Amino acid sequence: MSTIARGTFVNLGARLAAIALGVSITVLTARMGTTAQGQFALLTSVETLLLALFSGFGVALARRVSYGGERPRQILGATIWACLALGTACAVVLAGLSMASTGVYGLLWILALSAPLLLLPASLTGIWLGQGRMGPIGLVTVAGPLLTLVFFAGFWFADPSLTAGKVVAMLLSWALARLVVGLVVLARFWSEATQGQQDWSPLRRDIPFIAIIGLANLVGLMNYRVDLFLVEHYLGLASTGVYSIAIMVAELLWLLSSAVTQAAYARIGLPDRDTAARLVVRIVHGNLMVLLLAAPALYLAARFVLPWLLGPAYGDASLLLVILLPGVLSYGAASPLSAYFTNHAGRPQVPALVAGLSMLINVALCVALIPRIGIIGGAVATTVSYVISVIVLLLLFARHAGISAAVLAKPDLRAMGRYVLAILGRGTLESQNRTP
Repeated sequence: MSTIARGTFVNLGARLAAIALGVSITVLTARMGTTAQGQFALLTSVETLLLALFSGFGVALARRVSYGGERPRQILGATIWACLALGTACAVVLAGLSMASTGVYGLLWILALSAPLLLLPASLTGIWLGQGRMGPIGLVTVAGPLLTLVFFAGFWFADPSLTAGKVVAMLLSWALARLVVGLVVLARFWSEATQGQQDWSPLRRDIPFIAIIGLANLVGLMNYRVDLFLVEHYLGLASTGVYSIAIMVAELLWLLSSAVTQAAYARIGLPDRDTAARLVVRIVHGNLMVLLLAAPALYLAARFVLPWLLGPAYGDASLLLVILLPGVLSYGAASPLSAYFTNHAGRPQVPALVAGLSMLINVALCVALIPRIGIIGGAVATTVSYVISVIVLLLLFARHAGISAAVLAKPDLRAMGRYVLAILGRGTLESQNRTP
Protein backbone atom coordinates (compact mmCIF):
# COMPACT_ATOMS: atom_id res chain seq x y z
CA MET A 1 0.00 0.00 0.00
CA SER A 2 1.38 3.45 -0.91
CA THR A 3 2.32 5.87 1.85
CA ILE A 4 -0.27 8.36 0.61
CA ALA A 5 -2.95 5.65 0.51
CA ARG A 6 -2.02 4.51 4.01
CA GLY A 7 -2.01 8.08 5.28
CA THR A 8 -5.33 8.72 3.57
CA PHE A 9 -6.93 5.71 5.25
CA VAL A 10 -5.64 6.76 8.66
CA ASN A 11 -6.63 10.37 8.12
CA LEU A 12 -9.98 9.44 6.65
CA GLY A 13 -10.73 7.09 9.53
CA ALA A 14 -9.92 9.81 12.05
CA ARG A 15 -11.99 12.34 10.15
CA LEU A 16 -14.93 9.93 9.92
CA ALA A 17 -14.77 9.40 13.66
CA ALA A 18 -14.50 13.15 14.27
CA ILE A 19 -17.37 13.82 11.86
CA ALA A 20 -19.55 11.23 13.61
CA LEU A 21 -18.79 12.83 16.96
CA GLY A 22 -19.31 16.30 15.48
CA VAL A 23 -22.66 15.24 14.05
CA SER A 24 -23.64 14.01 17.52
CA ILE A 25 -22.80 17.43 18.94
CA THR A 26 -24.78 19.10 16.16
CA VAL A 27 -27.79 16.85 16.74
CA LEU A 28 -27.77 17.72 20.43
CA THR A 29 -27.59 21.47 19.78
CA ALA A 30 -30.05 21.36 16.87
CA ARG A 31 -32.61 19.60 19.04
CA MET A 32 -32.33 22.50 21.47
CA GLY A 33 -34.00 24.56 18.74
CA THR A 34 -32.99 26.47 15.61
CA THR A 35 -32.06 29.54 17.68
CA ALA A 36 -29.75 27.52 19.93
CA GLN A 37 -28.14 25.87 16.90
CA GLY A 38 -27.62 29.26 15.28
CA GLN A 39 -25.99 30.65 18.41
CA PHE A 40 -23.68 27.65 18.82
CA ALA A 41 -22.69 27.74 15.14
CA LEU A 42 -21.86 31.45 15.23
CA LEU A 43 -19.81 31.30 18.43
CA THR A 44 -17.77 28.28 17.40
CA SER A 45 -17.19 29.95 14.03
CA VAL A 46 -15.59 32.88 15.88
CA GLU A 47 -13.15 30.45 17.50
CA THR A 48 -12.46 28.83 14.15
CA LEU A 49 -11.62 32.23 12.68
CA LEU A 50 -9.02 32.74 15.41
CA LEU A 51 -7.48 29.35 14.63
CA ALA A 52 -7.31 30.27 10.96
CA LEU A 53 -5.67 33.62 11.70
CA PHE A 54 -2.77 31.94 13.51
CA SER A 55 -2.60 28.72 11.49
CA GLY A 56 0.66 29.77 9.86
CA PHE A 57 2.74 28.40 12.73
CA GLY A 58 1.80 24.82 11.94
CA VAL A 59 2.24 25.28 8.20
CA ALA A 60 5.67 26.86 8.71
CA LEU A 61 6.80 23.92 10.82
CA ALA A 62 5.41 21.45 8.25
CA ARG A 63 7.23 23.19 5.41
CA ARG A 64 10.53 23.20 7.29
CA VAL A 65 10.21 19.44 7.72
CA SER A 66 8.86 18.46 4.27
CA TYR A 67 10.50 21.03 1.98
CA GLY A 68 13.67 21.80 3.93
CA GLY A 69 14.21 18.36 5.46
CA GLU A 70 14.78 19.93 8.87
CA ARG A 71 14.13 18.75 12.41
CA PRO A 72 13.13 22.13 13.82
CA ARG A 73 13.66 21.21 17.49
CA GLN A 74 15.31 24.51 18.22
CA ILE A 75 12.31 26.62 17.22
CA LEU A 76 9.71 24.45 18.98
CA GLY A 77 10.19 26.38 22.20
CA ALA A 78 9.88 29.71 20.43
CA THR A 79 6.74 28.50 18.67
CA ILE A 80 5.20 27.32 21.95
CA TRP A 81 5.82 30.61 23.73
CA ALA A 82 4.55 32.60 20.75
CA CYS A 83 1.34 30.54 20.61
CA LEU A 84 0.81 30.91 24.37
CA ALA A 85 1.24 34.68 24.17
CA LEU A 86 -1.08 35.04 21.19
CA GLY A 87 -3.63 32.67 22.74
CA THR A 88 -3.67 34.76 25.92
CA ALA A 89 -4.23 37.88 23.83
CA CYS A 90 -7.14 36.12 22.10
CA ALA A 91 -8.61 35.27 25.53
CA VAL A 92 -8.50 38.93 26.53
CA VAL A 93 -10.16 40.00 23.27
CA LEU A 94 -12.91 37.37 23.58
CA ALA A 95 -13.60 38.32 27.19
CA GLY A 96 -13.77 41.98 26.23
CA LEU A 97 -16.18 41.31 23.38
CA SER A 98 -18.32 39.22 25.70
CA MET A 99 -18.59 42.01 28.25
CA ALA A 100 -19.38 44.56 25.54
CA SER A 101 -22.10 42.43 23.93
CA THR A 102 -25.68 42.02 25.07
CA GLY A 103 -26.71 39.68 22.27
CA VAL A 104 -25.57 36.39 20.79
CA TYR A 105 -21.88 37.11 21.43
CA GLY A 106 -22.35 37.57 25.18
CA LEU A 107 -21.20 33.97 25.74
CA LEU A 108 -17.79 34.47 24.19
CA TRP A 109 -16.34 34.49 27.72
CA ILE A 110 -16.72 30.70 27.71
CA LEU A 111 -14.45 30.34 24.69
CA ALA A 112 -11.97 32.70 26.37
CA LEU A 113 -11.37 30.03 29.02
CA SER A 114 -9.52 27.74 26.62
CA ALA A 115 -8.09 30.42 24.33
CA PRO A 116 -4.59 30.56 25.96
CA LEU A 117 -3.92 26.97 24.78
CA LEU A 118 -6.11 27.10 21.69
CA LEU A 119 -3.32 27.56 19.15
CA LEU A 120 -0.98 24.82 20.38
CA PRO A 121 -2.54 21.65 18.87
CA ALA A 122 -2.89 22.98 15.32
CA SER A 123 0.56 24.61 15.46
CA LEU A 124 2.67 21.84 16.98
CA THR A 125 1.11 19.05 14.96
CA GLY A 126 2.68 20.77 11.95
CA ILE A 127 5.74 18.65 12.81
CA TRP A 128 3.73 15.47 12.18
CA LEU A 129 2.13 16.95 9.07
CA GLY A 130 5.54 17.64 7.56
CA GLN A 131 6.60 14.07 8.38
CA GLY A 132 3.41 12.63 6.85
CA ARG A 133 2.45 11.05 10.22
CA MET A 134 -1.33 10.96 10.07
CA GLY A 135 -1.81 8.75 13.15
CA PRO A 136 -0.97 11.34 15.85
CA ILE A 137 -2.82 14.03 13.92
CA GLY A 138 -5.85 11.74 13.79
CA LEU A 139 -5.78 11.28 17.56
CA VAL A 140 -5.78 15.04 18.10
CA THR A 141 -8.59 15.43 15.55
CA VAL A 142 -10.82 12.91 17.34
CA ALA A 143 -9.99 13.98 20.89
CA GLY A 144 -11.69 17.38 20.68
CA PRO A 145 -15.25 16.32 19.79
CA LEU A 146 -14.99 13.14 21.88
CA LEU A 147 -14.09 15.06 25.02
CA THR A 148 -16.80 17.62 24.26
CA LEU A 149 -19.43 14.88 24.41
CA VAL A 150 -17.85 13.39 27.54
CA PHE A 151 -17.94 16.72 29.37
CA PHE A 152 -21.48 17.44 28.20
CA ALA A 153 -22.58 14.03 29.49
CA GLY A 154 -20.95 14.96 32.80
CA PHE A 155 -22.89 18.24 32.98
CA TRP A 156 -26.10 16.41 32.14
CA PHE A 157 -25.45 13.70 34.75
CA ALA A 158 -24.80 16.34 37.41
CA ASP A 159 -27.92 18.32 36.46
CA PRO A 160 -30.34 16.50 34.09
CA SER A 161 -32.42 19.65 33.64
CA LEU A 162 -29.32 21.73 32.75
CA THR A 163 -30.85 24.70 34.52
CA ALA A 164 -27.79 26.83 33.77
CA GLY A 165 -28.68 26.55 30.05
CA LYS A 166 -28.16 23.85 27.45
CA VAL A 167 -26.15 26.03 25.10
CA VAL A 168 -23.97 27.19 27.98
CA ALA A 169 -23.33 23.56 28.98
CA MET A 170 -22.36 22.62 25.42
CA LEU A 171 -20.06 25.62 25.04
CA LEU A 172 -18.39 24.88 28.38
CA SER A 173 -17.88 21.28 27.26
CA TRP A 174 -16.40 22.55 23.99
CA ALA A 175 -13.98 24.89 25.79
CA LEU A 176 -12.91 22.28 28.36
CA ALA A 177 -12.19 19.77 25.58
CA ARG A 178 -9.91 22.24 23.83
CA LEU A 179 -8.19 23.02 27.11
CA VAL A 180 -7.41 19.34 27.75
CA VAL A 181 -6.20 18.68 24.17
CA GLY A 182 -3.97 21.76 24.37
CA LEU A 183 -2.42 20.57 27.63
CA VAL A 184 -1.77 17.07 26.25
CA VAL A 185 -0.11 18.36 23.07
CA LEU A 186 1.95 20.82 25.10
CA ALA A 187 3.12 18.00 27.38
CA ARG A 188 4.04 15.88 24.34
CA PHE A 189 6.39 18.50 22.88
CA TRP A 190 7.53 20.31 26.00
CA SER A 191 10.55 18.16 26.84
CA GLU A 192 11.80 18.24 23.24
CA ALA A 193 11.26 21.99 23.02
CA THR A 194 13.20 22.71 26.21
CA GLN A 195 16.27 20.63 25.30
CA GLY A 196 19.16 22.85 24.39
CA GLN A 197 19.13 26.53 23.63
CA GLN A 198 16.05 28.04 22.07
CA ASP A 199 16.57 29.83 18.78
CA TRP A 200 14.13 32.60 17.92
CA SER A 201 15.84 33.65 14.70
CA PRO A 202 14.20 31.00 12.43
CA LEU A 203 10.79 31.94 13.79
CA ARG A 204 11.50 35.61 13.17
CA ARG A 205 12.49 34.78 9.60
CA ASP A 206 9.26 32.83 9.20
CA ILE A 207 7.04 35.67 10.45
CA PRO A 208 6.18 37.00 6.95
CA PHE A 209 5.35 33.47 5.77
CA ILE A 210 3.30 32.79 8.94
CA ALA A 211 1.44 36.08 8.59
CA ILE A 212 0.59 35.42 4.93
CA ILE A 213 -0.58 31.88 5.75
CA GLY A 214 -2.74 33.17 8.59
CA LEU A 215 -4.24 35.88 6.41
CA ALA A 216 -4.81 33.39 3.60
CA ASN A 217 -6.56 30.90 5.86
CA LEU A 218 -8.56 33.61 7.59
CA VAL A 219 -9.77 34.99 4.27
CA GLY A 220 -10.46 31.45 3.08
CA LEU A 221 -12.48 30.62 6.17
CA MET A 222 -14.33 33.92 6.01
CA ASN A 223 -15.20 32.91 2.47
CA TYR A 224 -16.72 29.73 3.94
CA ARG A 225 -18.50 31.49 6.82
CA VAL A 226 -19.33 35.03 5.74
CA ASP A 227 -22.70 33.87 4.40
CA LEU A 228 -23.54 32.42 7.83
CA PHE A 229 -22.90 35.76 9.54
CA LEU A 230 -24.86 37.65 6.88
CA VAL A 231 -27.82 35.28 7.19
CA GLU A 232 -27.84 36.01 10.93
CA HIS A 233 -27.60 39.75 10.26
CA TYR A 234 -30.52 39.84 7.85
CA LEU A 235 -32.73 36.95 8.99
CA GLY A 236 -31.92 36.19 12.65
CA LEU A 237 -30.68 33.21 14.66
CA ALA A 238 -33.43 30.75 13.72
CA SER A 239 -32.65 30.99 10.00
CA THR A 240 -28.95 30.83 10.86
CA GLY A 241 -29.54 27.53 12.64
CA VAL A 242 -31.16 26.00 9.55
CA TYR A 243 -28.50 27.43 7.24
CA SER A 244 -25.68 26.12 9.42
CA ILE A 245 -27.05 22.58 9.13
CA ALA A 246 -27.08 22.80 5.33
CA ILE A 247 -23.48 24.06 5.35
CA MET A 248 -22.36 21.30 7.70
CA VAL A 249 -23.89 18.57 5.54
CA ALA A 250 -22.57 20.04 2.27
CA GLU A 251 -19.03 20.28 3.65
CA LEU A 252 -19.07 16.57 4.44
CA LEU A 253 -18.03 16.25 0.79
CA TRP A 254 -14.66 17.65 1.82
CA LEU A 255 -14.07 14.67 4.11
CA LEU A 256 -12.36 12.52 1.47
CA SER A 257 -10.73 15.27 -0.59
CA SER A 258 -9.17 16.95 2.44
CA ALA A 259 -8.01 13.60 3.82
CA VAL A 260 -6.16 12.82 0.59
CA THR A 261 -4.69 16.33 0.35
CA GLN A 262 -3.43 16.23 3.92
CA ALA A 263 -1.95 12.75 3.46
CA ALA A 264 -0.17 13.94 0.29
CA TYR A 265 0.86 17.28 1.80
CA ALA A 266 4.46 16.26 2.46
CA ARG A 267 4.93 14.95 -1.12
CA ILE A 268 3.27 17.99 -2.66
CA GLY A 269 5.95 19.96 -0.85
CA LEU A 270 8.83 18.18 -2.62
CA PRO A 271 11.17 20.68 -4.34
CA ASP A 272 10.80 19.15 -7.84
CA ARG A 273 8.07 21.14 -9.59
CA ASP A 274 7.12 18.51 -12.18
CA THR A 275 6.70 15.78 -9.56
CA ALA A 276 4.58 17.99 -7.34
CA ALA A 277 2.47 19.25 -10.24
CA ARG A 278 1.77 15.76 -11.63
CA LEU A 279 0.67 14.59 -8.21
CA VAL A 280 -1.62 17.60 -7.79
CA VAL A 281 -3.27 17.03 -11.18
CA ARG A 282 -3.97 13.38 -10.37
CA ILE A 283 -5.46 14.27 -6.99
CA VAL A 284 -7.65 17.03 -8.47
CA HIS A 285 -9.05 14.70 -11.13
CA GLY A 286 -9.50 11.85 -8.65
CA ASN A 287 -11.22 14.12 -6.15
CA LEU A 288 -13.58 15.32 -8.87
CA MET A 289 -14.62 11.78 -9.77
CA VAL A 290 -15.12 10.67 -6.17
CA LEU A 291 -17.06 13.79 -5.18
CA LEU A 292 -19.33 13.58 -8.23
CA LEU A 293 -20.28 10.09 -7.10
CA ALA A 294 -20.66 11.07 -3.46
CA ALA A 295 -22.74 14.25 -3.90
CA PRO A 296 -26.04 12.61 -5.00
CA ALA A 297 -25.75 10.00 -2.25
CA LEU A 298 -25.14 12.73 0.32
CA TYR A 299 -28.18 14.69 -0.83
CA LEU A 300 -30.49 11.67 -0.77
CA ALA A 301 -29.31 10.69 2.70
CA ALA A 302 -29.79 14.22 4.00
CA ARG A 303 -33.18 14.59 2.30
CA PHE A 304 -34.65 11.76 4.33
CA VAL A 305 -32.51 11.75 7.47
CA LEU A 306 -32.46 15.44 8.45
CA PRO A 307 -36.22 15.91 9.10
CA TRP A 308 -36.31 12.64 11.04
CA LEU A 309 -33.16 13.34 13.03
CA LEU A 310 -33.53 17.05 13.74
CA GLY A 311 -37.23 17.74 13.30
CA PRO A 312 -39.44 19.51 10.74
CA ALA A 313 -37.97 22.92 11.59
CA TYR A 314 -34.93 21.97 9.49
CA GLY A 315 -36.89 20.95 6.38
CA ASP A 316 -35.52 23.84 4.28
CA ALA A 317 -31.98 22.56 4.76
CA SER A 318 -32.46 20.02 1.95
CA LEU A 319 -33.26 22.72 -0.62
CA LEU A 320 -30.27 24.76 0.50
CA LEU A 321 -28.12 21.65 0.17
CA VAL A 322 -29.02 21.25 -3.51
CA ILE A 323 -27.83 24.79 -4.18
CA LEU A 324 -24.66 24.52 -2.08
CA LEU A 325 -23.39 21.17 -3.37
CA PRO A 326 -22.01 22.30 -6.80
CA GLY A 327 -19.86 24.99 -5.21
CA VAL A 328 -18.68 22.80 -2.33
CA LEU A 329 -17.88 19.98 -4.77
CA SER A 330 -15.73 22.22 -6.97
CA TYR A 331 -13.89 23.63 -3.95
CA GLY A 332 -13.21 20.16 -2.58
CA ALA A 333 -11.83 18.86 -5.86
CA ALA A 334 -9.44 21.80 -6.08
CA SER A 335 -8.12 21.54 -2.51
CA PRO A 336 -4.62 20.28 -3.58
CA LEU A 337 -4.04 23.51 -5.50
CA SER A 338 -3.75 25.52 -2.27
CA ALA A 339 -1.31 22.94 -0.89
CA TYR A 340 0.76 23.27 -4.08
CA PHE A 341 1.12 27.04 -3.81
CA THR A 342 1.63 26.99 -0.05
CA ASN A 343 3.90 24.00 0.57
CA HIS A 344 5.68 23.58 -2.76
CA ALA A 345 5.87 27.06 -4.26
CA GLY A 346 6.02 28.89 -0.92
CA ARG A 347 3.48 31.41 -2.24
CA PRO A 348 0.50 31.28 0.14
CA GLN A 349 -0.53 34.72 -1.08
CA VAL A 350 -1.88 33.11 -4.26
CA PRO A 351 -4.68 31.07 -2.61
CA ALA A 352 -5.18 33.98 -0.21
CA LEU A 353 -5.88 36.41 -3.04
CA VAL A 354 -8.17 33.92 -4.78
CA ALA A 355 -10.05 33.31 -1.52
CA GLY A 356 -10.31 37.07 -1.07
CA LEU A 357 -11.83 37.38 -4.53
CA SER A 358 -14.30 34.63 -3.68
CA MET A 359 -15.22 36.32 -0.40
CA LEU A 360 -15.84 39.67 -2.09
CA ILE A 361 -18.12 38.01 -4.64
CA ASN A 362 -19.86 36.10 -1.85
CA VAL A 363 -20.46 39.21 0.25
CA ALA A 364 -21.70 41.26 -2.69
CA LEU A 365 -24.14 38.57 -3.80
CA CYS A 366 -25.32 37.87 -0.23
CA VAL A 367 -26.05 41.56 0.35
CA ALA A 368 -27.92 41.71 -2.95
CA LEU A 369 -29.82 38.41 -2.68
CA ILE A 370 -30.58 37.61 0.97
CA PRO A 371 -32.86 40.64 1.56
CA ARG A 372 -34.73 39.81 -1.67
CA ILE A 373 -35.02 36.01 -1.76
CA GLY A 374 -34.16 35.10 1.81
CA ILE A 375 -32.00 32.23 2.96
CA ILE A 376 -31.70 30.79 -0.57
CA GLY A 377 -29.76 33.89 -1.57
CA GLY A 378 -26.91 32.94 0.75
CA ALA A 379 -26.61 29.51 -0.83
CA VAL A 380 -26.65 30.90 -4.38
CA ALA A 381 -24.01 33.48 -3.50
CA THR A 382 -21.75 30.85 -1.94
CA THR A 383 -21.90 28.45 -4.88
CA VAL A 384 -21.27 31.17 -7.49
CA SER A 385 -18.29 32.54 -5.56
CA TYR A 386 -16.78 29.06 -5.05
CA VAL A 387 -17.01 28.10 -8.72
CA ILE A 388 -15.48 31.36 -9.95
CA SER A 389 -12.59 31.17 -7.48
CA VAL A 390 -11.80 27.54 -8.42
CA ILE A 391 -11.62 28.46 -12.11
CA VAL A 392 -9.21 31.30 -11.33
CA LEU A 393 -7.04 29.07 -9.11
CA LEU A 394 -6.89 26.36 -11.77
CA LEU A 395 -5.68 28.87 -14.37
CA LEU A 396 -3.02 30.21 -12.00
CA PHE A 397 -1.85 26.68 -11.20
CA ALA A 398 -1.62 25.75 -14.89
CA ARG A 399 0.49 28.83 -15.57
CA HIS A 400 2.85 28.30 -12.64
CA ALA A 401 3.27 24.55 -13.17
CA GLY A 402 3.64 24.83 -16.94
CA ILE A 403 0.64 22.60 -17.56
CA SER A 404 -1.87 23.09 -20.33
CA ALA A 405 -5.30 24.19 -19.16
CA ALA A 406 -6.72 21.56 -21.51
CA VAL A 407 -5.10 18.84 -19.41
CA LEU A 408 -6.94 20.12 -16.35
CA ALA A 409 -10.21 20.43 -18.25
CA LYS A 410 -10.01 16.88 -19.72
CA PRO A 411 -9.23 14.36 -16.97
CA ASP A 412 -7.34 11.21 -17.93
CA LEU A 413 -9.77 8.39 -17.14
CA ARG A 414 -6.98 5.85 -16.79
CA ALA A 415 -5.13 8.10 -14.37
CA MET A 416 -8.34 8.59 -12.41
CA GLY A 417 -8.74 4.84 -12.21
CA ARG A 418 -5.18 4.50 -10.93
CA TYR A 419 -5.97 7.18 -8.37
CA VAL A 420 -8.89 5.14 -7.05
CA LEU A 421 -6.72 1.99 -6.94
CA ALA A 422 -4.06 3.91 -5.04
CA ILE A 423 -6.58 5.13 -2.49
CA LEU A 424 -7.79 1.54 -2.13
CA GLY A 425 -4.20 0.48 -1.48
CA ARG A 426 -3.73 -1.43 -4.76
CA GLY A 427 -1.38 1.02 -6.40
CA THR A 428 0.72 4.07 -5.71
CA LEU A 429 0.30 7.71 -6.42
CA GLU A 430 4.01 8.21 -5.97
CA SER A 431 5.10 5.94 -8.82
CA GLN A 432 2.80 7.34 -11.50
CA ASN A 433 5.16 9.63 -13.34
CA ARG A 434 3.27 10.11 -16.53
CA THR A 435 3.57 13.70 -17.64
CA PRO A 436 0.16 15.38 -17.84
